[in-house]
Amino acid sequence: MRSMTVLLFLVSAAVIAMACVRANRVRAWREALNPSAPEIPDSSFTVARVVLLAMAALGIYYGFHSISLADDAAWSDDELTSAVSGATDDLDGDTLYAGPYEDPSLGSDGDYGLKIEDAVAEHGGGDAPGFGVDAETTAPSASHEAYYTVTADGTPAAFCLHVRMTRDKSGDYDAPGIVGKPYPQRAYVFRVTSGTGEC
Repeated sequence: MRSMTVLLFLVSAAVIAMACVRANRVRAWREALNPSAPEIPDSSFTVARVVLLAMAALGIYYGFHSISLADDAAWSDDELTSAVSGATDDLDGDTLYAGPYEDPSLGSDGDYGLKIEDAVAEHGGGDAPGFGVDAETTAPSASHEAYYTVTADGTPAAFCLHVRMTRDKSGDYDAPGIVGKPYPQRAYVFRVTSGTGEC
């Protein structure tokens, strides 16, 4: 993407330089190469200048447009910092319910890393890409505790999320079960904290 942008600006600069060449100089070059060629009218030079400048304007426009696209596809340090902070607040306090014969873990409802990636992308704000986030388990994790290093495309910044799942008996409830018997649901609360740097 960067090489294409540079090429667009270089070509546009070359086209502008061509449009700035005086008609007398072009006529002199032409006579030197082909003395018997017919004379070129001034109107042709005017049309050529308009066409060349229009081409240069298009090249410059698309050059800046490609810069804007490249910026939209990359995270900045501030965007990732804000997104991780928002995701941490959002994920902290989430509750998971499981039956008495289930043994929930951080991976029991799917990869918790994907949940972190989605939460960070969601809290990225209007200028953040909304993709390119990676949350990878970086420390030995137990069934109820894990560490995730969060990174994003376009920035060297990294954050460490510490996730713990704790039992919360105050959140237990009885769900309707088969044949009218209640089916107890045990509550587990996620405690999420974050810090700068890799785990």
